[in-house]
Amino acid sequence: MPMAPPRFFVDTPLAQAAHAFTLPAGAARHVQVLRLQPADALTLFDGRGGEWSATVAAIGRSRVEVVLGAHQAVERELGCAVTLALGMPANDRMDTLVEKATELGVATIQPLLCARSVLKLAGERAAKKVAHWQAVAVAAAEQSARTRVPRVAPVCRYADWQPDAAATRWLLDARAPTRFAPAAGVASALVLSGPEGGFVGDEETRARALGFVAVNLGARILRADTAPLAALAALALACAS
Repeated sequence: MPMAPPRFFVDTPLAQAAHAFTLPAGAARHVQVLRLQPADALTLFDGRGGEWSATVAAIGRSRVEVVLGAHQAVERELGCAVTLALGMPANDRMDTLVEKATELGVATIQPLLCARSVLKLAGERAAKKVAHWQAVAVAAAEQSARTRVPRVAPVCRYADWQPDAAATRWLLDARAPTRFAPAAGVASALVLSGPEGGFVGDEETRARALGFVAVNLGARILRADTAPLAALAALALACAS
């Protein structure tokens, strides 16, 4: 069985691109790393829906020219737009969380700085981390055949965070009496998950005031980087398109 052409994200509206154009630097580097040659096939997507077939036309030292082919109006996104708002786990666990959440179909990831957060980010360091996580999401979208790239929002203090409107809001809480059981038909969802050590009392009170319903994910205690992925996987199955 022939292998599918490599997929690359191009951060420019492909519907408005010329028939022959130069790939952005990031995609061009990937083409060169894979040692692709003129006439090799590619698949390109710009995150605005669908994808395009393309062919390598010429490769230079730092430039890759491609010829754009037909647009395929495929859609591989979830039927439910899911936002994960979470206390950032420490070390490289956030990288893995962003990667896996992208594979599972998340629409937006909101990193939060909470009272018990181990990872403390602010200013330029926070901006650099968000840019890094956005690049992780792009790579995961390329690999998982998504046609849209999830947004990683700027780091925000939980006390200052004002969530966007969402039809359904859940707070992950191992002590909650209600089991998380999403049903089909949810148009948009917001899942709030705490950092290592969980939320403090004032944070839980604020979540309930914002309309979040506390739910549990079963009898076992899941890590801060596991719980939001478990909830997202359940939503992905319930809202699969």
